[in-house]
Amino acid sequence: MSIWWSLHLPREAASVPLARRLLLGTMETAGVDPEISYDLSVALSEACANAVEHGGHDGTGGDYRVTAYIDGDTCRIEVTDSGPGFAGRGTVRRSARARDERRPAGAPRPQQPRSPAPPQAEHGRGLFLIEALTDHVRYRDRPGRGGVVVSFDKILKWREGALLRAS
Repeated sequence: MSIWWSLHLPREAASVPLARRLLLGTMETAGVDPEISYDLSVALSEACANAVEHGGHDGTGGDYRVTAYIDGDTCRIEVTDSGPGFAGRGTVRRSARARDERRPAGAPRPQQPRSPAPPQAEHGRGLFLIEALTDHVRYRDRPGRGGVVVSFDKILKWREGALLRAS
């Protein structure tokens, strides 16, 4: 079984719950275990909130895209913005698994991940939450086009008797 959808959203805080609700509705319909659905919805909310806050060149207006794929027993979500990229934000982060992937010849070495934000901080935990709640995370700049793609995967578990369960 495969399901996919894509949203083109304005960089406004009100767009975040819209994306989260669509994801939760898709997961419910497909028969995905509620715990897995919840983890993915929190990760998606964090990625969308980052796109809203950091995903534009001037801090106002613009848009971002959310695409979700369920293919067999895996869900992949991508959030793409049009901001300055990680280089413009001063941070390049990759999950531990993604850091082990091969870099193309001549590609710059990504910076080492920074420490999580202190417990009392109001910002700085979103990427850590995404990494903690999913199985594989990849962050990359969009060369020549500007912006960042945050992509994350999670292996799905299914509710008993799920109608759309992968075969």
